[in-house]
Amino acid sequence: MIKLETPVSEQEIRSLKVGDTVLLSGIIVTARDAAHKLMVEERPDFIREFLNESMIYHCGPVVKKNKSGMWKFVSAGPTTSAREEPYQATVIKEYNVRGVIGKGGMGPQTAQGLHDQGAVYLHAVGGAGTLIANTVKDVINVFKLEDFGTPEAFWVIRIEELPLVVTMDSHGRSLHKEILEKSRRVADQLISN
Repeated sequence: MIKLETPVSEQEIRSLKVGDTVLLSGIIVTARDAAHKLMVEERPDFIREFLNESMIYHCGPVVKKNKSGMWKFVSAGPTTSAREEPYQATVIKEYNVRGVIGKGGMGPQTAQGLHDQGAVYLHAVGGAGTLIANTVKDVINVFKLEDFGTPEAFWVIRIEELPLVVTMDSHGRSLHKEILEKSRRVADQLISN
């Protein structure tokens, strides 16, 4: 496994290839639909320092406050990334993002954005929300909690050794696209027989 820690340089990211397994540590930001829309339409500065050479995690966490009043992640499973396709390439460029974490992959606009900016898409295991939450060691900050609610807020978190797989790299390869194309060929063969 390749160990990465944010902030991550473009050179480190460009060395990654589809199929590489990564243990990611450092500060990342959760962001879903409302957050992406805000980042494209209003380009807020409050999140900029946390995203620069860092990663966005498509995640709607379940959180609670512990006895000392600190936030604790209970579940942090990935959400489907395709919903962010209209926004992701713009967000990657505007905020100098080095990686996007989620499930299900993304489309051609994002693939181009990854290539142009030197970023990757990292697949997190769906259904493993509580296990992933165990990698969240600290909540550094939360933005837009009252406006967006818990799942849609920007959660700035410090993680340790979150296991991920590179499924879209900065060289134009997408495991999601390759599997879809292969599946279509097999389906076409089955239908024609």
